[in-house]
Amino acid sequence: MGLDCGCFTPTHSSMMNSGPILARIKAVLRKEMVREFLAEFMSTYVMMVFGLGSVAHNVLTNQKQGSYLGVNLGFGFGVTMGVHMAGSISGAHMNAAVTFTSCALGRVPWKKFPVYVLGQFLGSFMASATIYMLFYTAIQDFSGGLLTVSGPKATAGIFATYLPGHMTLWRGFLDEVFLTGMLQLCLFAITDKNNNPALSGTEALVIGTLICIIGVSLGMNTGYAINPSRDLPPRFFTFMAGWGTQVFSAGDNWWWVPVVAPPLGAYLGGIVYLIFIGCNSSQEPPKTENSVTYEDHKITILPNSSSSKSALTPMSVNPASVQPAQPLGSSGITERF
Repeated sequence: MGLDCGCFTPTHSSMMNSGPILARIKAVLRKEMVREFLAEFMSTYVMMVFGLGSVAHNVLTNQKQGSYLGVNLGFGFGVTMGVHMAGSISGAHMNAAVTFTSCALGRVPWKKFPVYVLGQFLGSFMASATIYMLFYTAIQDFSGGLLTVSGPKATAGIFATYLPGHMTLWRGFLDEVFLTGMLQLCLFAITDKNNNPALSGTEALVIGTLICIIGVSLGMNTGYAINPSRDLPPRFFTFMAGWGTQVFSAGDNWWWVPVVAPPLGAYLGGIVYLIFIGCNSSQEPPKTENSVTYEDHKITILPNSSSSKSALTPMSVNPASVQPAQPLGSSGITERF
């Protein structure tokens, strides 16, 4: 009597049956909309895992293994990793406010708006669940098993932003509008190939640096949500995980501000850039002495009246290194957080 090892040996017929199924799955995954949805999902997930994890370290150890700077670095470099994850597929928006502005200004078709935002929201929600599971015992130990939104043992702030006592609701609204406007203003500058964009290949790092700068210099008042996709899904998760309805009612019902203010701010910031900078960025800048011009990839050094020698900088040696950065993906890198 033979021994049954419990192993399954695929037969020729089973392999034939699975072939068409795998082919259909691959065909679906190759569709543009599906790829962009997955790109926004994965990039937002990566950004939020690193960002929320840095907040958890800060809160749950009373700043012994974290700091406010650490939170900014966590979100900033989280955005950098997210851009690397999806920049050439969807543009790695990771921010519903950025997606809204891109659609409103005609850079992305409106039909992609729900696809991008759904991917972002699901990625953010799953990242919140991941951080909750990873830090579950630490949360329980820190809070004594009582999940609260305010007070010295509050842990809801790990996941979403809350209005501090020194801010009013409408001042917080204006703060979020301004900060998201600054975000979009700088994003357009970073990715404007007709102006002075980030060098090709450095866009992710520069955008991550931008997020860190916003947090370090302007994030104190409201926690710089500047992104509905960063704030609303984690808030829903905490509601479902046991923090209760106070996650929506706290701070004079603050929850709607990070949803409404960022799209308004991003749109205004984009308009300001296009009016004041974008319409002039295609003009050739005036030449000055010792300037380097690039025509047909040839270097021309204008003579220096005070010296017969002109020094070549590393930038001028390689014309390709100063060519405008090409936007990644169909819509270019226009992130956030």
